[in-house]
Amino acid sequence: MDRKIVAIDMDDTLCHLLPRAIHYHNALYPDLLLSMEQIVNFDMSRIWHHECSEEIFFGRPGLYEELEIFDEYTIGEVEKIHAKHDLIIVTAARPSSVPEKWRWLQQHLPFITYDNFFVAKRKYLLEFDLLIDDGPHNLLAARDAGKQTIGIPRPWNQPIQSEFVMKDSWQGMSELVDEILNGNS
Repeated sequence: MDRKIVAIDMDDTLCHLLPRAIHYHNALYPDLLLSMEQIVNFDMSRIWHHECSEEIFFGRPGLYEELEIFDEYTIGEVEKIHAKHDLIIVTAARPSSVPEKWRWLQQHLPFITYDNFFVAKRKYLLEFDLLIDDGPHNLLAARDAGKQTIGIPRPWNQPIQSEFVMKDSWQGMSELVDEILNGNS
């Protein structure tokens, strides 16, 4: 049987990065509270506190290890996808966060081996049949490369949501993956 390759993003797809980063921003800068709804693109320099930076917002030691799993269905659905397809985790990461992301993955999804863990910002350069991601740049690039996609709806991808299959919960994700890969969607 020819196994299809399913690529899954980590941040804000498998786990909740931006809500946690916002939490720490708001604790540091209570005079300028941020919310998820304000994050309408990945250039947050105009909305976060003027003393904040990308390194402060995303570079807090331990941040990636304390992220919450997306929802109560995530682990079971990823296991189902892993059982039927060649599953890879593809995450953009600064060098300092790679070990934290790996530890998070091993804590929550220990069946994912190191051979299936990829760090890449330009995900479209990798070979896969279907991508599950929240990043509009990743969804658009994958689609333009002729690959199937499932988007996770977030405020920053709202302008393109109507162009993609979107799923706001992991419940039933494995069935949706199978439908798309079998051409039934």
